[in-house]
Amino acid sequence: MMKIALALGAQPGPVWTLAKQCGVDHVVGSINLSPAPNVSKEEQPYSCTSLALVKAVYEDAGFKLEVIESRPPMEKIKLGLPGRDEEIDVVCEFIRNIGALGIPVWCPAWMPVLGVLRTSFTIPSRGGALVNGYDHKVYMQNAPLTEYGVITEEQQWENLKYFLERVVPVAEEANVKLAMHPDDPPLSPIRGVARIISSVENYQKLIDLVPSPVNGVALCQGNFTLMTDNLPDVIRHFGRQKKIFFVHFRDVRGTADNFVETFHDDGQTDMAACVRAYREIGYEGVCRPDHYPKMGDSSISDEYVMARLFAIGYIRGLLEAVYTE
Repeated sequence: MMKIALALGAQPGPVWTLAKQCGVDHVVGSINLSPAPNVSKEEQPYSCTSLALVKAVYEDAGFKLEVIESRPPMEKIKLGLPGRDEEIDVVCEFIRNIGALGIPVWCPAWMPVLGVLRTSFTIPSRGGALVNGYDHKVYMQNAPLTEYGVITEEQQWENLKYFLERVVPVAEEANVKLAMHPDDPPLSPIRGVARIISSVENYQKLIDLVPSPVNGVALCQGNFTLMTDNLPDVIRHFGRQKKIFFVHFRDVRGTADNFVETFHDDGQTDMAACVRAYREIGYEGVCRPDHYPKMGDSSISDEYVMARLFAIGYIRGLLEAVYTE
């Protein structure tokens, strides 16, 4: 059965206790992996020593660290700039170290320059909860090319292949799966920057670019549902290839050009049909709820706590219903 995980930083807090009380035993690690100045190699955040300490913090609280979603700096890699080999060296060391610690999945992303984009963080949703959204027309108003000018898809595929050819063999040896996160939003180009991890077809191209059992997909449903009219079929397509290594369980309403995020039970996707597809392909990795609405009012200091708990309960109910059919 697919397992529920939460993305948690490495500092214990009240959410950790609430997650355990809700029956969550798995965690997606969120840590700073930027190289630190003036420290020894063993003190770098991506060293085996540092990562072992982080893993121990999670384990002491009763969580199994299943995925690391943080990334070392990779902008030179993605842009093909001088210094990319040094960044690749850090990525390879990081992968070797998490493999040595038995952490089975790393979730890289490939969004040069612009990253994740939103145009609003205060869109009213159900009961006055606030959600995020993206309107491409709004974003592109007075949006010139970036300082890097036009970056073509051909350049991006060349840079990605260069990266994968060096990293995939290391991941194979370390027994670490590489679950590539989609572009968010899945549009290309934006401000002259190609975003190549933005379609189902391009995901297949990614898989075929450097074929390997460890080269695969982070299936972020909120992005994938903007790429297809039939998300369960996409889950089956990649699942039959054994290429789904990690799932972001969330939903949206709209199109890639104009969408709003939603409560997990209030989007445009048939979430139960998706869970049936995961069951059908035998996916037993983790899913994590993501992109929570801001619930409550100004009297609540952490507006995401209740939304996290709601999401856990909703997903658990879906899993129990589907897996007992």
